[in-house]
Amino acid sequence: MHRIALLLSLLLPAPLGAHPHVFVDTGVELIFDADQKLTHVRVTWAYDDFYSLIILEDMGLDPDGDGLLTREEEQQLAGFDAQWIEGYTGDLDIRLGDSALDLSGPLEPTATTEAGRIVTTHLRAVKNAPRLGGAALSVKPYDETYYTAYEVARPVTLTGRDDCTVQRFEPDIDGQLAQMQQMLLRIDADADLEELDIPLMGAEFATEIRVTCPVS
Repeated sequence: MHRIALLLSLLLPAPLGAHPHVFVDTGVELIFDADQKLTHVRVTWAYDDFYSLIILEDMGLDPDGDGLLTREEEQQLAGFDAQWIEGYTGDLDIRLGDSALDLSGPLEPTATTEAGRIVTTHLRAVKNAPRLGGAALSVKPYDETYYTAYEVARPVTLTGRDDCTVQRFEPDIDGQLAQMQQMLLRIDADADLEELDIPLMGAEFATEIRVTCPVS
């Protein structure tokens, strides 16, 4: 992801030189009930060192700088990233076939540190919990504005089912960057870049996790 940020900073002219400011290693746990319905999704976010340092300093946590938090400090930190504004989707797109699943806001937030990096989790309830079978479940964590870059670098697990296939599909980063470069080369040098309808790029750089379960 850092390579993408560097390339974007070289390709995109100001003020469109948008590239990630926050880097997050993410993991996902899909939770099924006894009827094999997908009821919850637990998301893990592990923030980069620099962003973690900023948050800890702003909140007055870890004053000795050892990268470890007390239980009280963990409780104070928990939920700092779960205060979502209306309309925010949690940078998570989950679809069963062509239909987007309706998820609750963040529940049961936790926070800790690992080697100085903030690691948080939150739970999201799946409304009208579906059964998986036939259609594939697609899970893609991304920020469409690409201010935050998510990399699926932590475990993707299933709880309550062991008969599903999990596949990982990486984005065609080089291909997407080449297309973007060609688009930018077609822009008139005197054009007002802020008025142009430049497409958001976050989804194009997202890893997709695809889960397929047998029909029960």
